[in-house]
Amino acid sequence: MGVLRYGSDGMEVDIDDRSLAHLQIVMTSKLRRGEAFLFSWTNSLTIGSGRSSIWIDPAIPLYFRYFHNGGAEINREWLEALMDSANTAGGLNFSAEPSVEQIPPGRTA
Repeated sequence: MGVLRYGSDGMEVDIDDRSLAHLQIVMTSKLRRGEAFLFSWTNSLTIGSGRSSIWIDPAIPLYFRYFHNGGAEINREWLEALMDSANTAGGLNFSAEPSVEQIPPGRTA
């Protein structure tokens, strides 16, 4: 289980390594362009139900910590879906990786 640590107070969000790798690509792409955005996710059952959101800004520290050393294989379809979400007024809404059945015909993961 990886961790996204945000802000000077070190707020932590537990995210599996594979998901974190995809989020890191999307977030760093936006931050390199100087773009701030909202990031939202569904809370795990261990902390209760509901959703949480944080404002991601280039001036606020962001740290990605992975449990495993190996890099995750990147699913291009999922990456595109996350980037599309990040580029909306609602911001980056973290969604689960689409299953093979959800990928449109003619496209590969």
